[in-house]
Amino acid sequence: MPTITTYGINIYFEERGSGEPLLLIMGITAPGSVWEKHVAHWAKSFRCILVDNRGVGKSDKPAGPYTSLQMAQDCIGVLDYLGLGVVKVVGVSMGSIIAQQLAIHFPTRVKAMVLMCPWARCDNTAKAIFQHMSDCKARLKPEEFSVYIQLLIFSKRSWDDENFHAGLLEDRKNAALDPNPQPLIGLEGQAAACVSHSVLEDLKRVNCPTFVLGGAEDIFTPVWMTKEVAAAIPNSQLHIYPESGHAFHWENLEDFNKRVGDWLVSKS
Repeated sequence: MPTITTYGINIYFEERGSGEPLLLIMGITAPGSVWEKHVAHWAKSFRCILVDNRGVGKSDKPAGPYTSLQMAQDCIGVLDYLGLGVVKVVGVSMGSIIAQQLAIHFPTRVKAMVLMCPWARCDNTAKAIFQHMSDCKARLKPEEFSVYIQLLIFSKRSWDDENFHAGLLEDRKNAALDPNPQPLIGLEGQAAACVSHSVLEDLKRVNCPTFVLGGAEDIFTPVWMTKEVAAAIPNSQLHIYPESGHAFHWENLEDFNKRVGDWLVSKS
């Protein structure tokens, strides 16, 4: 799969499936491959484009700070390379703030978008969490940092489920063996983009169909952030998963894949 140069940076992406193009934008610390459990379902209907954001995966990892608009421009570069004028977009966490910038600054390129655990602005708690994430990355072993992220994104229901918990333990082991770990400089750049994102007043300009989803027990980006985004975007649809955290899309995988997939198909 190609690595392209856009806006002076090398961005890596992969494609799965065929049909109408669907741009998938991942969250902080994660490469595009983390979409695989969702792409397994959506690629039956869509040409899925999985981007490694700047600062992670096989894309360049320059010194920051980055901005959410800058990262949206990286995505536009990928779409331009592929010759795609308008696409549907799904963004999770940091990916959702990038998607917001696409809809605000490149409205003719976004046909419909799904925003997962989004925020339009950071309060002091969120700013402290992103700073603490960088501090932990600098001091912890990869498997220890993985535990911190798991504590942020999964609900008590998942931690108490023995099968799910076994998967968390396995993921920690895999973190220690990752051949291409995110460097601190990449995480710091991404965290800066998350903290500086502030578009609440701009969201009223979003004119594409928008589906906003969150988890009722999200302690990373709390549900008030999700509801604030939904309220600010005209005619958006909102769904909150009960007993679910930041990673509600993994905690409710089958329902989420079908719910979002059906919604995307309906926006023809």
